[in-house]
Amino acid sequence: MAGLTSEIERFLKMMLEDSVDGMLEIGRNDLATRFDCAPSQINYVLSTRFTPYNGYLIESKRGGNGFIKIITVVDEDSYISYLTKNLKKSMSQNNAESLFKDLLRREYFTENEYLMARYATSDKALSKISEVKDRNAVRSDIIRNILLSLMARSNQYEM
Repeated sequence: MAGLTSEIERFLKMMLEDSVDGMLEIGRNDLATRFDCAPSQINYVLSTRFTPYNGYLIESKRGGNGFIKIITVVDEDSYISYLTKNLKKSMSQNNAESLFKDLLRREYFTENEYLMARYATSDKALSKISEVKDRNAVRSDIIRNILLSLMARSNQYEM
């Protein structure tokens, strides 16, 4: 499954790179037919590889004429603002790491800042919090403050 998932991801990213406006609209069933898989496999790729924490927004319509619209977040100021406003109240360690990798790739973080954020929000760092849901809630609060500090750094927001 990992091979197919990566193949679908590569295909969609190539299509996005070839697009003029960083946006791709494609039929979910057409994509499933192309890769000889169930539409649910396409949903899995979208929900794990094309998240806001990876720098993408998804619009989706299900049903017979279902389509997927993948939008690459390009406007950097809007990206941080969007993440801050739409950050979930609970975030897993994997989603946090995806977000931090994207912030590093977009040069919001230095390598050291990336590592500090990653380790500070790791399950190991939050191990005194026994309930996973509570740990994920605390992680989300920490990340929200990290994002606010990035906004303050770019003089968009006064803490």
